[in-house]
Order: sequence, then C-alpha cells, then structure tokens
Amino acid sequence: MEGKRRQHWWSYIGDMSMERKLFLVFLVIITLPLSFISVISFKSYSQSIQHNTVAYSEKLIGQMMDGIDDYIEDMKRISSMPAFVNDIKQNLVRSNRYYEQKQSMSGEGSGALLAPGDFDLLLSIQRGIEGNISFINNIKRGANSVYIFDAYGNGYYSAKDGAVRLDLKQSYEFWSEQSKHSSGEALLFGTQAYTSNLQSTRYAFTVVRRIVDGLWNPIGLIAVEANISMLENQVAELDAVTHGKSLIVDEHGKVIYDSGQKLLTTDISNTMLYRNSKGAAGSFYDTVSGKERLNIYSSSDKTNWKVIISIPVDELTRDALVTRNFTFAATLIVIVLALMISLILSFALTKPLRGMIQLMKKVQGGDLDVTFRVRRRDEIGLLGHQFNRMLARIKELIQDIYRIGEQKKEAELQALQSQINPHFIYNTLESIRMTAELNDDVEAADMISILGKLLRYSTGDLSGVTTLKQELLYVSNYVELLNCRYPGRFILELSVPAELEHYSLIKLVFQPIIENAAYHGLDDSKPHMHLSITCERTAQKLLFHIRDDGTGMDRATLERLNDSLRRGEPPRRSIGGGIGMKNVHQRVLLHYGAAYGIEVFSIPGAGTDVVLSLPLPERERMIPN
Repeated sequence: MEGKRRQHWWSYIGDMSMERKLFLVFLVIITLPLSFISVISFKSYSQSIQHNTVAYSEKLIGQMMDGIDDYIEDMKRISSMPAFVNDIKQNLVRSNRYYEQKQSMSGEGSGALLAPGDFDLLLSIQRGIEGNISFINNIKRGANSVYIFDAYGNGYYSAKDGAVRLDLKQSYEFWSEQSKHSSGEALLFGTQAYTSNLQSTRYAFTVVRRIVDGLWNPIGLIAVEANISMLENQVAELDAVTHGKSLIVDEHGKVIYDSGQKLLTTDISNTMLYRNSKGAAGSFYDTVSGKERLNIYSSSDKTNWKVIISIPVDELTRDALVTRNFTFAATLIVIVLALMISLILSFALTKPLRGMIQLMKKVQGGDLDVTFRVRRRDEIGLLGHQFNRMLARIKELIQDIYRIGEQKKEAELQALQSQINPHFIYNTLESIRMTAELNDDVEAADMISILGKLLRYSTGDLSGVTTLKQELLYVSNYVELLNCRYPGRFILELSVPAELEHYSLIKLVFQPIIENAAYHGLDDSKPHMHLSITCERTAQKLLFHIRDDGTGMDRATLERLNDSLRRGEPPRRSIGGGIGMKNVHQRVLLHYGAAYGIEVFSIPGAGTDVVLSLPLPERERMIPN
C-alpha cells in the first residue's frame, strides 16, 4: 500500500508542467538549505548556551564549595583549641574528678545534693570553661554555638544569639556515640533540627571532636555548631546567577541545605535526582512535572558534600528562543522573496517551451509547414533547431515510406513465389512414393515417406519451438532412415519421463548430435551401434545424455572440442551440409542463456556421452527448492 502511494506521488510530480516543476525545484533548493541552517544554528546556539552554563555553574559551585570547605576547616581548627588551652583541660579534669567522687560517694551519679563548697567549685569550673568558650566564639564569625562537655556529659556553652539547644543531653549522647572510636580527629555532622531555648526550631551542622589530655586519655567533648544561615547567602547568589534551585547533600544523601528550605534533614538517597548524580561532578537532564531541567552537580573532596543545581531548560533557552524567532522570521521573508523571483524565472524559462508545444499540436494535426523561430543559442534554441530539422526529416521519411511501400509489395510477391518450391518438392516426393507403392516397392515408399517427414520438419524455422515428444519422433525417423541405408547397424533407446513429453524446446537439438555420432563414431568392428537418449533431473537443470558406444575420442580431440564450445566459436557448416554440434550449442546459449549448453565426455574405444543441459520446466522453476 505504501509503495502504491509513493508511486502515485511520483507519477503526480512527473505529470506536472515544466513551470510547476521548476517552481518546485526552486522551492526545495531555497527552503531546505535555509531551514536547515536556521534549525542547526538554533540547536548549536542552544547547545552552546547549555554547555557554557554547565561549565560556568561548575565553576560557581566549586567556588562556593571552596568557601564552605574553608569555613568548615575553620570550625575544625576551633574545635582543636581545647587541646592547646590548658585552662580548659584543667577545668575539665576538675569537673571529671568532682563528678567521679560524687558518683563513688553517693552511688547516685551527679544527681546528689551539693555540699556548701561544691557550689563554689562548680561555679569556678563553669566560669573558667564558658569564659574560654566566649573567647572562642569571638574568633570565627558565624560559629553560633560552642558546647564543651566533660567525660560525664555535663555541658558548658556560650551562644552569640542566646539560642541554646534544649535537647543538649540527647545531642551529647548522639555525638559521644558517633565519636567514641575516634582518637581526637574532628567529625563533621550534617544539618540537624533542634528546638532552642527561645522556643524556635533551628537547623545547624556541627563539628565534633573528643578532647584528650597529654596521655591521649579522653577528658571531654567539644561541639562547634554553625547555623545554616551562613549557607543561605551563598546559595541565593548561586541561584540568582543560574536561575535554578540548589541542593546541598552529604555523602549519605541527607539534605544539608536547599533553596526553599523545605527538604532540610530529608533523606533523598532513594530519589532519581541523587542516583543520577554519580561521580564527583557532572550533569544530566530529567523531567519533573512535565518540565525538562538541567541538573549540574559537583562534590567537595574535603567534606564529601555535594551541590546539585537544577535549572529549567526554558530558562536556559529563553535568549536562544528570541534569537530563533528572529532567525525564522528573517528566513521566512527571504524564502518568500526568493520564491517570487523563482516564479518569474520559471515563467520566463518555460515560455518558449509552451510555444513549441503549440507548434507540436499543429504538427499532430497534420500541419508540417510550421517553423520554430530560434532567437537564442541556449538549450531551448538548440531544441528548436532540432525541432525544425526533425520536421524536415519527417517530410523526407514520408516520401521514403511511399517508395518503400511499393518495394514491399514487390518483395511479398517474390516471397510467395519462393514458397512454391518447398511445396513442389513435398508434392513431388509424395508422387514418387505413390508410384513406388503402385510398383510394390514398399521399402522405397517408406524411405521416401520418412524423408518427406524429415524435410518438412527441418526446413521450418529453426528459431521456432517444438515439444520434446516431436523432437524425439524426429530423431526416431532419422535413425530409421539411417537403418534403411545401413540395415540393422543402429539401435536407438529412448528413456525420457512421460511427464516431459510436452516440455517445450527449440528444434533440432538431438538429431545433429545423433548424426555426429553416426558418421564420426561408427566402429566397423562392432555389428551394432547403440544410441541412447536419457534424461536426468537436477535441482537447477534438465540434463539429457546422448550416448553412443562408438570409437570415442582421444583426450586431445576431446579437449579441443570442449574448449571450442566454451569459447563460443561460431558454428560452421560441414561439407555435407549438416548443422553440427557447435550450431546446437550456440543456439541453446542464445535462446536459454550462458548457464546451458553442451559438454562432451568420451573414452577412446568405449564411446561418447554428450550432455545437453536445458532449463527445468517453467512450473518447477517458479517453486524454490
């Protein structure tokens, strides 16, 4: 169905006028390149914008991550200060010793009642540690809270904005459990939500480090906490430049910060956004709520935090769309102008052709006295010149036709006269046969009858076709006539399947081979010469074997004969006027093709086998094997 539709369109285009064809050509030549260039330019520009956006965003992410890394490194350095401040360590040792004694004395931990001197001791420890914490808080801007705990979980703290965790005990247990296998190195914990003493929910990330004494024995814990507000300005600047939304996650997929602050502390490790952010850096596209977006990500080698920016593709291609619309509008204007010019050109080019068509219609009506006026020497001028010559030639041919018609009538009379001769011969032979029968010479009558049949069959058109049954009957008549000349010397055996009796083939393909065997292969030392025709059917051909048990051929003669057949040398008539084996081979090649023909096999003294290959019957050739 599709092929017929395509053929219909081609036929429709082929039947259009030359003017429309030229306009169609101009339309294709003008529209396709300009449209192609416009589309490629837009895609190239869009890809360039996206590529530059990826590169620029990765650079901005890197700069932001460097700032965050520096800030966290400062927090880690602050967390290491207790190791270098003896006052903090001494107070922690005093606090641990006090609570150890209280625990051993009361067996009830730090919950026992304080002695009169205990309050002054604890107040001294608290003032000593918290004074150092205030000093630490003033060193680094943005470190909102610093907590120091002794070995028993008693916390000392100082916050710039007055906001302190209400869940300090639970926070200490979590930090202590996570850092119990550490040996004093700083540990970074992502964003956690907590309720402050000001009854507000806050979010912060924390650097925790165990405090050890000079013998590396743990004596306490320090937690340096930074509010996520320090990330807000950097992320806002990044979003303003990229027109996207940013997301910061740790190595476990937990959200540190996001632009809308709606996903804080959320685990997104199972989302496609996080799964597609493989490796240290890269970019990919995805679709959310039917809108495509470009995601660019980069990781920090120091914290293993990852920043992911999601930018809507519409934002990226906004400027490209303006450029595309302008380009398409300019292209459309150019196409319209070009097509108007092409209409004028096509009309001007086809005007002489329309004039020639009018002249041809007059010629079709029988007016041969028209002339095309050649004004230019272009292709149309040459066509008009040839048109004029053609008309002159037509006039000459019309005169020749009258003359040839007269000659043809004369030739037909001569052809009819020449047909009288074969009929005269057939009638004469029939009269001789009747005379022989009247004189009781039956043998002569039979020979004349057979000769008449042979002449009637062989004098026909050799290019015509016959059936296998008729061809074998002709061979039988020929061998019978040979036996009249050489009584009893030739014995013919025919072994051909009955279903091949009506097989169609060209005339005189067996008799010349039988004749060649009888005259050149007859062995006088044998009383009889056996001749046979058998048929072998293969997958591609019919192979007819014409065998005799005559003298055969030596190897050199056989090779010369087969080589002559392969080279396709033109057949030559023998002295006796026979058609010859080469003639049969050449006619088979011309009629059936190079895949068919004659091949000869012979053994000296044993006889000859001539293999004639012909096509399978038409019905069998159509059925695949």
